Amino acid sequence: MGNKVLIVGGVAGGASAAARLRRLDETAEIIMFERDEYISFANCGLPYYIGESIQERGKLVIQTPQSMKARFNIDVRTNSEVISINPDRKTVTVKSKEKGSYEESYDYLVLSPGAKPIKPKIDGINSNKIFALRNIPDTDNIKAFVSNKDITAAVIIGGGFIGVEMAENLKIAGVDVTLVEAAPHILAPFDSDMVALVEKELEDHDVKLILNDGVNAFKDDGSLVEVTLASGNTLTANMVILAIGVTPDTGFLKSSGIKLGPKGHISVNENMQTSLTGVYAVGDAVEVIDFVNKEVTSIPLAGPANKQGRIAADNIAGINSTYKGSQGSSILQVFTLTAAATGNNERTLTRLNIPHKFIHVHPFSHATYYPNASQLSLKLLFSPDGKILGAQGIGSEGVDKRIDVIATVIRLKGTVSDLTELELCYAPPYSSAKDPVNMAGYVAENVLANRSEVITYDEVFKRNPEVTILLDVRTRDEFNNGHLEGAINIPVDELRTRLHELNKNITIVEYCQIGLRGYIAARILSQNGFKVKNMTGGYKSACAMRFTPKQTNSNRS
Repeated sequence: MGNKVLIVGGVAGGASAAARLRRLDETAEIIMFERDEYISFANCGLPYYIGESIQERGKLVIQTPQSMKARFNIDVRTNSEVISINPDRKTVTVKSKEKGSYEESYDYLVLSPGAKPIKPKIDGINSNKIFALRNIPDTDNIKAFVSNKDITAAVIIGGGFIGVEMAENLKIAGVDVTLVEAAPHILAPFDSDMVALVEKELEDHDVKLILNDGVNAFKDDGSLVEVTLASGNTLTANMVILAIGVTPDTGFLKSSGIKLGPKGHISVNENMQTSLTGVYAVGDAVEVIDFVNKEVTSIPLAGPANKQGRIAADNIAGINSTYKGSQGSSILQVFTLTAAATGNNERTLTRLNIPHKFIHVHPFSHATYYPNASQLSLKLLFSPDGKILGAQGIGSEGVDKRIDVIATVIRLKGTVSDLTELELCYAPPYSSAKDPVNMAGYVAENVLANRSEVITYDEVFKRNPEVTILLDVRTRDEFNNGHLEGAINIPVDELRTRLHELNKNITIVEYCQIGLRGYIAARILSQNGFKVKNMTGGYKSACAMRFTPKQTNSNRS
């Protein structure tokens, strides 16, 4: 008989560890404990079942205890909560709905307890009209409440991925939605110059946004719940969704002697081993190394959890397998837009004092002469020596594959020059001969080679107009349809013949629509003796930065 391996928790990390271990070792005795009824389900799909994009509930269940037994010969014990670890005896204490309390011994132990929604101590938070979303029972409760009650209005607390996905899906279900976020912007992985596009998309679909405001209290009022904000404003709704983040579900480990991080995450090495002999941990409850900045962090994502489960199983089976860190590659749909990010954003790099540069480009998803090409926005962050540090993309088509390509280059420790050299698939329905990824690399290379000095919209906004000229190099029609205050207009195609209109003793800050004509103008001007800076991302990025969500007033329902 082989080793006896206990796995605490299923879903992504635990279920992956169990299946991988069985494929590697047919003789191992594998027992999986799950406190709830469901051991392996598509938790990322839960909001879409509520919004009925996913119609069949059964499709959310990936594996059942019966299927795990039949295919992998794994003893799955549901409704069985592991309440403590006894490392000196190499046992766990289990509280079972069916068997009561008992101990189970192990040779190896894999911890995959996951993370649970944060539930702060706020007056009225235990109302039966307030929900969080973690598992299938939570989903059933929310869906039943929406379906069986006369629900017209919902307030979502928290603008992370779950909060935004729930906002979209409740809106699709016909509910009036207000989203409240305590930070200045939603979706923390995205910088403010990018996420404004998503905030506008939400407001365009009648999701009300309240930013820079938290929650002070909840109060039941008949069929309604009243939400009092930190600002003193109040909101009323039929239901509230708490989506203010997650915390590792590791309370049962406090007396085990296992090393935990400052926020309760389990500390592991690159083999996913904990500080206890024979004990591994994976998934949302563990600390990981940020692949880009090498700091210890926590990144609760399904992809990393699956990989970590596989790595833990490898090491138990005698295969030296290592986890090299998380880069936080993530994506979500927001009505007609897709938003994706990988690596570090500008805010993180600045906080850690990591030298960096960035550029914006706004290429099209495929050749513009082929029907239905749509524009996307890409932000690329890179070090002064060209190493790629992160990227963000937003658009209606083609965002996913561009961020995936850049994520791959980051994983291979590539540079902006690598982006320019990538040979990617091209046909008019799918891309352009110069893919958007190539274009981002070209623009970044030009910045590094000092062929173009870029300036951000924020810097343009704060400039001293007495020592700069603001030049719009778009066409007259584009200029007349909207331009930055104080700009003069000389279209790029007229620039060479109108250089005499500009003063060589004053810095010229110029822009076009998306940056390309601005770069051409910058090259013309610099080679004719002018001091020039090109606004990265052009007028399109400036418009995104100038968008301010309309603040919802008190007593809106």
